[in-house]
Amino acid sequence: MQAAATGDFIAAMLDEYGELTRVALCDYLQPQEPRRHLYNLVAEYPQRGGRMLRPSLCIATARAFGGSLDDALRTAVALELLHNAFLVHDDVEDESDERRGRPTLNALHGAPVAVNVGDALTLMGLRALLDNRNRLGPWLSMQLLEETERMARESIEGQAIELGWRRDNALHLSEADYLQMVLKKTCWYTTIYPSRTGALIGTGSAIDSARFVRFGFFLGAAFQIQDDLLNLRGNPQRYGKEINGDIWEGKRTLILIHLLRVCSDAERSWLAEFLRQPRQARATADVERVRRGMD
Repeated sequence: MQAAATGDFIAAMLDEYGELTRVALCDYLQPQEPRRHLYNLVAEYPQRGGRMLRPSLCIATARAFGGSLDDALRTAVALELLHNAFLVHDDVEDESDERRGRPTLNALHGAPVAVNVGDALTLMGLRALLDNRNRLGPWLSMQLLEETERMARESIEGQAIELGWRRDNALHLSEADYLQMVLKKTCWYTTIYPSRTGALIGTGSAIDSARFVRFGFFLGAAFQIQDDLLNLRGNPQRYGKEINGDIWEGKRTLILIHLLRVCSDAERSWLAEFLRQPRQARATADVERVRRGMD
């Protein structure tokens, strides 16, 4: 009963803080020119929905440390804009076909247009952070920008590690390698950054950042592992991304790393050849063979 009540509370919090963030997002997604090839597309991913985990975590942490919802709202909006920017760029880098139940911007409009849309979303996120000055003052606003630079740097480094594994066809990775990549690629912008910025807003001063890195690592790693599992077993209607998409893209998930370690030498050689191929050269039957091995 207690677990159910906690789940209900979290769902209600995500609904409440998520809706407030969506309303505030409208300030940055107003129609303007050029519409067809930029601003209509900039609004597309945010309008498709999403769980609003990151902005909700920022607002919740700020309130837990004594701040108000309004104090945290612009940073929550910035988080959602930056999150969508990362998604657009990720879909180009991963050659993904589906995002939030619809074709990706890359699939619909091509990589050049999609990259430009991702750049625009990034700038809008920075604009929202600059707008904090009106409520939080210059010092705290600058601290939040410093946190944002750190988060973006960590995330880009994590993305570089993952892309490098795929480019180099890395086959001998450990759980520790995976968790180091996830710390940078997922945890910093999904859990560490939202909780650190929320605590800064709530306290109005410097925080013990090491505690938030530790907390955010455990929470973010659990989130990423669950997301990897949902990619294999999620409900297609609720999941919103391509089932088995990580296999198609050759992502080194914890599941694939384990499979490479425990399979036979012959199977590992076959997997190495499969992973060496570009996505468009991979066959459905081969993806299903990898999936059976994972199962």
